[in-house]
Amino acid sequence: MINNAFVVNKTQEGKFVSTIEQTCVPDIEENELLIKATYSSLNFKDALSSIGNPGVTRKFPHITGIDVAGTVQESNSPDFVKGDEVLVTGYDMGMNSDGGHQSFVRAPASWVIKKPSNITDREIMTYGTAGLTAGLSINELLNNGLTPESGEILVTGATGGVGSIAISILSKLGFDVVAISGKEDKIAFLKELGVKEVILRKDFDVENKKPMGKERFAGVVDTVGGNILAEALKAIKYDGVATCCGLNSSFELNTNVFPFILRGVRLIGIDSVECKIEKKLAVWNKLANEFKITTLDNLTNEIKLENLAEAYKELLDGRVVGRYLVKITKDN
Repeated sequence: MINNAFVVNKTQEGKFVSTIEQTCVPDIEENELLIKATYSSLNFKDALSSIGNPGVTRKFPHITGIDVAGTVQESNSPDFVKGDEVLVTGYDMGMNSDGGHQSFVRAPASWVIKKPSNITDREIMTYGTAGLTAGLSINELLNNGLTPESGEILVTGATGGVGSIAISILSKLGFDVVAISGKEDKIAFLKELGVKEVILRKDFDVENKKPMGKERFAGVVDTVGGNILAEALKAIKYDGVATCCGLNSSFELNTNVFPFILRGVRLIGIDSVECKIEKKLAVWNKLANEFKITTLDNLTNEIKLENLAEAYKELLDGRVVGRYLVKITKDN
């Protein structure tokens, strides 16, 4: 068997160089699986790994890819047999363990989920970690009592992977969605996804000394952090909910307690990496059913391993709209 892989090497001078290589098919140990990959995806964390960001990856040579879908080629676990259709997102996949940008992927069985029915490998990797994060965020809004009748939902970082999928799901569920984006030329794209109104980032990301603003949003799906999240919290209606999953704007949050103690606002952190596998499976089942959207193709740029290096540059430069889907081998 040939294992084609996107490998990042660290040179003696400390630089990071990526190539497509034919590597050995990984050997598996007890309670591990060998997965024949069909699709992976591309995430900002993958891009950081490709340039040697020490907060993501410290082990080189390294194969990127925090997501993968495919079929079990070999199993040393009683819970899986050869031919099972599976996926992996999160945990240490593609960080300091070799990831999904290769033909055959080794993974602990405890990381692996059997793929839900009613969804293909291609669809599930179009969602990938971004879709899982969006689904987890929306689940929190619903579990905290928000309905379309509650009012508008604000989505920040709207053209990114999490934001664009969250918009599509919320629109399908009947919510009125307001989007924040710095890309004025993508307003029409966001409207096609179902956005009711687009607020330009330059008009929202303004320091406001007032501790609270006018009540407007029933909920917020925030993907960027920083001042945008701080200002969004001031505009949430009584008993509203905000979820937070990203820090592209900033990891700092300069806010005050008034929205929380005077309006009962809840701020919920979203982590799709280490959350319990049962929680992941519940959301994947929703993404295959009631959360399933028809706009996936509009969000998708499909590429192959040889296109990864250029795609990483676009991710790091903030030029990506929607999702990158990486085709590894032919669908099973």
